[in-house]
Amino acid sequence: MSRSAHAAPAADPSGLLVQAYGRIARTRMAGLPMCHPGLGVEAVGFHHRTLDGGEAGWLGVLVTPWCMNLVWRPDDPACVAAPGRERTHRLGEADYGFIGAQEDGMGRFEACSLFSPMFEFEDMAAARAVAGEVMRLLQAREAAVPEQPARRRFLFGGARPGAAA
Repeated sequence: MSRSAHAAPAADPSGLLVQAYGRIARTRMAGLPMCHPGLGVEAVGFHHRTLDGGEAGWLGVLVTPWCMNLVWRPDDPACVAAPGRERTHRLGEADYGFIGAQEDGMGRFEACSLFSPMFEFEDMAAARAVAGEVMRLLQAREAAVPEQPARRRFLFGGARPGAAA
């Protein structure tokens, strides 16, 4: 059983993520033509959740002048994909491919590209609105997936999903 199944949730990583990517925006990405000059770095909608496989962590959207990514940071560092390696996570009823990453000041995490480059967005308010809508839709999808009954309830007389009453 993973540590994340019983340990207290790790701290919200959104502040570290914004600091790390703010530094990247001011250094490695500064002045590159793929950067939208009207956008900044912001973390949107980060919340703690448990994935279908029981892995707990933080999910949210990172907006930068060059990309918008869905970011997953598991509570258990041993669960993070190695940088450059892909891992699939089921969110609601869909599978999403995440790539392992590592940044100074942030550590390891996984990112799923949503937009790149970011020139489709008029301004930061528009990018923030789309990021918020992504999180709203993911949470609505998750809520729409019927919960499976606990094994004990099933074995001792609980109803099966889809069974007639």
